Amino acid sequence: MKIDLTDTTASKVNKALVQGRRAIGTPAVGMVLTLVIVTDEENAYDALKAANDASREHPSRTLVVVKRVSRSPRDRTTSRLDAEVRVGADAGSGETVVLRLYGEVVDHADSVVLPLLLPDAPVVVWWPVNAPQDPAKDPLGALAQRRVTDTYAAEQPVRELAARADAYTPGDTDLSWTRITPWRSMLAAALDQVTCEVNAVEVEGEEFNPSCELLAMWLADRLDVPVKRSLSSGPGLTAVRMRTSTGPITLDRADGSLATLSIQGQPDRAVALKRRETAELMAEELRRLDPDDTYASALRYGVERLAPSTAPEPQAPAPAPASALALEPARKPPVAEDADRATPALMPPVKKVSTK
Repeated sequence: MKIDLTDTTASKVNKALVQGRRAIGTPAVGMVLTLVIVTDEENAYDALKAANDASREHPSRTLVVVKRVSRSPRDRTTSRLDAEVRVGADAGSGETVVLRLYGEVVDHADSVVLPLLLPDAPVVVWWPVNAPQDPAKDPLGALAQRRVTDTYAAEQPVRELAARADAYTPGDTDLSWTRITPWRSMLAAALDQVTCEVNAVEVEGEEFNPSCELLAMWLADRLDVPVKRSLSSGPGLTAVRMRTSTGPITLDRADGSLATLSIQGQPDRAVALKRRETAELMAEELRRLDPDDTYASALRYGVERLAPSTAPEPQAPAPAPASALALEPARKPPVAEDADRATPALMPPVKKVSTK
C-alpha cells in the first residue's frame, strides 16, 4: 500500500503510517530499529531496494531522506516536504517513508526525521554516497547509535580512509570494511591450522578499492609485520600472500567468487568467497550496533604506513626496499577485547604463533 503526500508535515506522515497499518490489518508496530538513508535521487532506488531486502532479517522503519536541488533563488527560499508512505508488501518487512526535501528545509532534515523515529528503538543512519567528513557531527548522524558510510563510493577512496580515521567516533563503520569479513575469517582459520610465525604479507587487489587497504591495515595492525599493497586488474580483492616460518600461505581469488587456499604441506582447497550484494552487507552491519573496536584499530593504523602500491606495467619503478617497509608498529588494543565478538565482522584477531 502506498500513500502519497504533497507539501506535507511530519505529523501528517505519522498519521498516514497509522492509517496504512490499520488498512492492511496490522496495527501493531513490530520493527526493531529505524534506518535512515540519506541519499540523492539518482541512488535512492538502489539504496531502498537493499534496505528492503535487509529488512527481511531486521524489520525496520526505513526513512529515505532525498535532498532535492533547488534550481532558482526563489525555490531555495521556499520550503516544501513531499512524502511517500509505503506499508505492507511495498515496504519489505517493515515500513518505508520516502521524504523529498525542497528549499530551506534541506538544511534542517533532522527536524523532519526526529518525529518519525520509532520510540525506544536504535537508530542507524546510512549514507550510500556523499557521506559527511565527520558523520557523528552531522545533524542526522547525531541522532544515531550506528553510522554507516561507504568509502568505495568516494571520488578518492584512499584519502577518504584517512579522513575517516581522523574523524572516527565509536559507532562509525564502513561497508568497505564489511566486504572483507569473509577474507578475515578465512585468513584467521588458515593460521589456526599451522604453528608458525608470520614474517611478511602482501595484499593484492584492484586500484582505488579501499577494502584492499583496510585488509592490509588490519593484517599489519594485528600481525605486527610489514604488509605490501600491490595492484591487480580485480575484481576487488584478488589475493593475500603470507610468508611464514613454515612456508607460504596464499588465499587467491581470481574470478571474484571461488578462491583457492594454499598452505605449505597441505593440498590446495577451493573455498567460496563470492562478492556480496549491498543488502547482505547491510544485514550484517545491523546484527550488532555496538562500536567495532577492531575496525577502529585497523583504520587508525594508517594507509601511509603500508608499503607503496606497485603498478602492473613493466616500466613501473621498482618497489621500495624491505628496510623501508619495516615501519613502527601501531599501538594495539589487548587481544581480549575481541575474543568474545560474536559476529563475523567482529571476529577475533589473527594471532602469530612462535615455533619455539
